Amino acid sequence: MTGWPTKDDDEVVKSDITEVIDVAGRSSASASKPWIRWQDWAGVVLGAYLILGTMWTPTNGGAMSAMIVLGALLLIASVWSLAMPGSMTSEYSHMLLGVLLFISPWVLGYAELMGASWTSWIAGVLAVVVGAAALPEANAAHRGGVAGQH
Repeated sequence: MTGWPTKDDDEVVKSDITEVIDVAGRSSASASKPWIRWQDWAGVVLGAYLILGTMWTPTNGGAMSAMIVLGALLLIASVWSLAMPGSMTSEYSHMLLGVLLFISPWVLGYAELMGASWTSWIAGVLAVVVGAAALPEANAAHRGGVAGQH
């Protein structure tokens, strides 16, 4: 044994590098498949719950408007994320809609309606959390070339 690299050592290193690249490719490919990310499905459920929640939650005009409009926008952004997993904009949309939901009880004057307020606050926080949780996978899919032209 001389301590100098041999041809066999080079082949081992090349196979190790190939294996690492292969694993990285498979993990980014799973992030780029449409219709599979749990975070986006959670956004769909949150949006649908906000819309339907107006049926059993006492609301006024501002609360009903906020819950229906922001819920529908969240549902649309979530379906957009599901269909186009490399879209970073859709994940940021989830987070923006979550912030708007969170502040809407104060801005639209329904903070005294506890059911509608808590629904908006909880759904808003969850929308921000699932949007942020999806960012790394959306970024990986985006860098993998799945996203469309800017």
